[in-house]
Amino acid sequence: MSDPQLRFSPGRVRDAIVEVLTSQARPLSVKEIVDTVRKTIGPAPASSIRSYLRLNTPSFFVREDRGVYGLRTDEPDEERDETPRKRKAAAPVAIGKSLLYSADCFEWLAARGPNSIHAVVTDPPYGLHEYTPEQQQKLREGKGGVWRIPPSFDGHVRAPLPRFTTLTPPQLEELHAFFFKLSSLLLPVLVPGANVIVASNPLVSYIVSDAMAKAGLERRGEIIRLTMTMRGGDRPKAAHNEFPGVSVMPRSMWEPWVVFRKPIEGRVQDNLRKWKTGGFRRPSAAKPFGDVIESAPTRASERRLAPHPSLKPQAFLRQIVRAVLPMGEGIVLDPFAGSGSTLAAVEAVGYSGIGIEKDERYFEMAVKAIPKLARYGSSGPMEPINPVFPELFDSILV
Repeated sequence: MSDPQLRFSPGRVRDAIVEVLTSQARPLSVKEIVDTVRKTIGPAPASSIRSYLRLNTPSFFVREDRGVYGLRTDEPDEERDETPRKRKAAAPVAIGKSLLYSADCFEWLAARGPNSIHAVVTDPPYGLHEYTPEQQQKLREGKGGVWRIPPSFDGHVRAPLPRFTTLTPPQLEELHAFFFKLSSLLLPVLVPGANVIVASNPLVSYIVSDAMAKAGLERRGEIIRLTMTMRGGDRPKAAHNEFPGVSVMPRSMWEPWVVFRKPIEGRVQDNLRKWKTGGFRRPSAAKPFGDVIESAPTRASERRLAPHPSLKPQAFLRQIVRAVLPMGEGIVLDPFAGSGSTLAAVEAVGYSGIGIEKDERYFEMAVKAIPKLARYGSSGPMEPINPVFPELFDSILV
């Protein structure tokens, strides 16, 4: 009879280690990891767990100290000193009724107090790999890498798009671990009933949704952004003349934004009374908020204000942002602020928001772009950058 300890696949052991490190939100000793993994999946061999930690450090795990490991959240660097260093906390920039932090969102969320965020709207790195320093440098140099840089058409320069079909199985596994950890850190910070809306892509949204659900958030469907993109529809590469009537994959005409919610307390009406959350704000008394939104591609005039490769149009974002606070009260968080388009939408609809961006170049872009994007399409003035923090944030500033 075979030893039951030999039945655990490397993938199952890996997933268990990731879940253990994520749920604790702190580095653990090897003994703690072994003991907790065994409680999770059964009597896995301690040697397998130790070997997996060693073999996947620094690519997947971080050796924080001798015999102490954490989950890596950044891109590994072969010359990186393994001594852990956290970014020095900096004061946020206040823009209108919102705050923008230059920080790592995982570290920021781990330091938050409970029940302090009322909704999340974010456009994260869909596949992670496209926002590594190496791929960003290639994008900025026009070399592409994982980014597809379409040729100009009729004199118009088209925006680059990441190619998610190039992601490898380990990169897809890393994607799942990333969103599992993000969701685990979000849960205690969110008030009960808080909506979490995350932009995704048809090729990877199933991984994002599975990770978020396993972390404890409730799946509430998807919002479909109807928009024509340059993804798909191509003929076979280097054989387009031979197969002129064939498309390798369907031309993309929509974009999924997955919808989740922190579990409510009691009934929806009870949650609305206590936390002001638990549903969506209707566009009007006669019309409910819908899950299909027609959206044109981001206009060139908008991109000039914030030249971010993944910029979403204000006309679309403002509809999403307005809907996530059912009573029009609370704080909207964007943990991947980019050039600040979500915070600009927050400002435009009159809410309060918090954005976090760790890329210094995009952070500096956002500080300049948010006031301009918030005014986009409107002739009305917008409150300029304000050095005085709104009272709403007084009790929760880090």
